[in-house]
Amino acid sequence: MMISQFFVLSQRGDNIVFRDYRAEVPKGSTETFFRKVKFWKEDGNAEAPPIFNVDGVNYFHVKVVGLYFVATTRVNVSPSLVLELLQRIARVIKDYLGVLNEDSFRKNFVLVYELLDEVIDFGYVQTTSTEVLKSYVFNEPILIAPARLQPIDPAAIFTQGAKRMPGTAVTKSVVANDPSGRRREEIFVDIIEKISVTFSSSGYILTSEIDGTIQMKSYLSGNPEIRIALNEDLNIGRGGRSVYDYRSSSGSGVILDDCNFHESVRLDSFDSDRTLSLVPPDGEFPVMNYRMTQEFKPPFHVNTLIEEAGRLKAEVIIKIRAEFPSDIIANTITVQMPLPNYTSRASFELEHGATGQKTDFKETNKLLEWNLKKIVGGAEHTLRAKLTFSQEFHGNITKEAGPVSMTFTIPMHNVSKLQVKYLQIAKKSSTYNPYRWVRYVTQANSYVARI
Repeated sequence: MMISQFFVLSQRGDNIVFRDYRAEVPKGSTETFFRKVKFWKEDGNAEAPPIFNVDGVNYFHVKVVGLYFVATTRVNVSPSLVLELLQRIARVIKDYLGVLNEDSFRKNFVLVYELLDEVIDFGYVQTTSTEVLKSYVFNEPILIAPARLQPIDPAAIFTQGAKRMPGTAVTKSVVANDPSGRRREEIFVDIIEKISVTFSSSGYILTSEIDGTIQMKSYLSGNPEIRIALNEDLNIGRGGRSVYDYRSSSGSGVILDDCNFHESVRLDSFDSDRTLSLVPPDGEFPVMNYRMTQEFKPPFHVNTLIEEAGRLKAEVIIKIRAEFPSDIIANTITVQMPLPNYTSRASFELEHGATGQKTDFKETNKLLEWNLKKIVGGAEHTLRAKLTFSQEFHGNITKEAGPVSMTFTIPMHNVSKLQVKYLQIAKKSSTYNPYRWVRYVTQANSYVARI
């Protein structure tokens, strides 16, 4: 795999980091990329795809915490490999800087360039391992004061009212020395699940799938061996049953369709007692990726109704109900619904006493948007939208609107029921604090309700 350039742009299009490895792409590629992404209108899409071509130059990009990580090339390369490379570069930089944002980039540009020179040589990838790079990178990161991190701290998603979950490891560097001179021997484990669900117009589940990751970040000196125990009733594959046969799966535990493991994981006893053994490298890495299509209870139920209300009017009712326990809180919820092209105006009506909710009609792309700051488990919320059309509609209006899509984050909740039962460190040390917490996060990958 070969790339010509790598650069990082801010949301404003400012060039934060730029490296030209092969001098094959004309100057001005950063401006060309940002202009194309910012004003992408092709095929009616609001956002540019992760890969596109302009004047014979292939542009690959991923967006991480609001920053554009971009690679360019003129040759035919594997798109998935380049996108994975960009994600890994972002992860390595985060491991070294502790936190990934524009401010940390600008304060540590010398370290970032040193990392890039070791990761990529003349356009060819050398390594993306934080552990390996420690032998070749010698600049110390300049850490940002914790007070300045509050607005963008990813741990904010674990704030539930006055109760705050423990801080996150991603705000610490794996190479920086602690100011007090003492090293905090810690290890962090996150189970992150992205779910895809499609509801029929009558509210029944048509498809459901979970893409999950057990993510780890280690700050243990000496690289001791650790053991992670998962559910004893964990099963891989369905033993020959159809993936749609859920009748015989009740009571059979957690059933994963397939999974893969990090190269450091040993599976000597995985079949017998569902434990994983590994020597964790420094930095953040996925211990295990898995996929699950076993029937599960979706965290939200979505119902949508659209009715004619006159010759040039219609009314939309969207109702969402949280199907998780009341001690769990979902946040950053966004509900979107495409409206007919001839919609000229939309007025909204929220339930009485609604707080932390915003509505918007994006006239340029005829999109209804409903944002909710948080939803408590068991709660139900309803939005009514009155639409005005510029022309008389013909036929079935439901065929020209929808579907309804939803994005959200639910901290400390996972729908697959996969769990880390315990974590053990083979090497005994009074300074190790191996099991501070295991966090669970559920996010929407594709959550759609047909009308």
